[in-house]
Amino acid sequence: MTEQIDDPEIQARIAKLKSGEKLTPEQIAEHTKAMVGYNYTVDDYYEVGREELRKHARAVQSDHPAHWNEAVAAELGHDTLIAAPTFISVLGIIAQRRLFEDVVTGYDVWQVMQSDQRLIFHQPVKLGDRLICDVSLESFRQSMGTDMMVTKNIVWNQHDEPVMTTFTSLVARPAVEVDPDVLDKLEHVMMTIDREPQSAQTVFGPFDRYGDPDPVVSPRPYGAVDFDTLEVGQELPAVTKRLTLGNLVNFAGVVGDPNPIHFSPEVARSAGLDGMVAHGMQTMGLGASVISDFVGDPAAIYEYNVRFTSPVYVPPVGHASVDFTGKIKSLDSQTRRGVVALVAKQGDRKIFGRAQAHVQFA
Repeated sequence: MTEQIDDPEIQARIAKLKSGEKLTPEQIAEHTKAMVGYNYTVDDYYEVGREELRKHARAVQSDHPAHWNEAVAAELGHDTLIAAPTFISVLGIIAQRRLFEDVVTGYDVWQVMQSDQRLIFHQPVKLGDRLICDVSLESFRQSMGTDMMVTKNIVWNQHDEPVMTTFTSLVARPAVEVDPDVLDKLEHVMMTIDREPQSAQTVFGPFDRYGDPDPVVSPRPYGAVDFDTLEVGQELPAVTKRLTLGNLVNFAGVVGDPNPIHFSPEVARSAGLDGMVAHGMQTMGLGASVISDFVGDPAAIYEYNVRFTSPVYVPPVGHASVDFTGKIKSLDSQTRRGVVALVAKQGDRKIFGRAQAHVQFA
């Protein structure tokens, strides 16, 4: 079994790093590299509520009835409402916050960017689930002055059933001396609260399962379209989604993402960006809604992966348009499964370097 994050030596090292002592980028990288292979479990479960499902579906512009209407969800084979495929971003923010506060300290949240996301679905997230998240740092490397890491989350429900396995690639800059003007901007746009609330601990890790192989996938079609009606090369209907500053602020609130590059033009420019950018999981969620409508049931998607090559820039006033097109890349008649390739563009700029959904058709 892998040595666990609550090892006293590791905890002592983390405490020293959080003591306020000034660290160099080399020291931060050395510590992060040493944490590869360690596991922890978020110490409180996340209970999925009916309105949280709907708020997230609205934030990714999905009106699929499986997220909104219990009767239609039942017709598709679900015993209650289910989440949109990228709902995990809500829980992922909680897990990531713990990661950068307690495990790989030394990075500013506003200088962390998502570069790749892989979602593997064991079953849909549904109303009433109490989700428990195991987190591990899978890899770390440096390239051209930035730190690149991959984290893995395995999400379980209250019945000890696997719900989802995710792999997230992140690009981060170690915290360095920041221009006082930038710090002033941050102080005036970051959310402030009087005191940080402390929830009760309801999950007590570490667990023996950390050393187990990743859960296997057993796809089900649920209410997906009939495999026999499809053919390789078949195109998805072209869809254009619009994003305004209001969309960005709403999504940040729904998933609890405090990163001001998504809602402050000044901070975004200070971070080296051309302006405010949409969340990676927001654009990925928009793409998932396009695929879900074509497939017929979002739960039939058993894997969805995206490589982000360019952000979606959103103006302070006005809107950004993201154009989605796609086609069926492959079909397997024996398993009745297929791969849908998706393209997202803002103007002539490709947002996704690769975007694919693996689907179990009926």
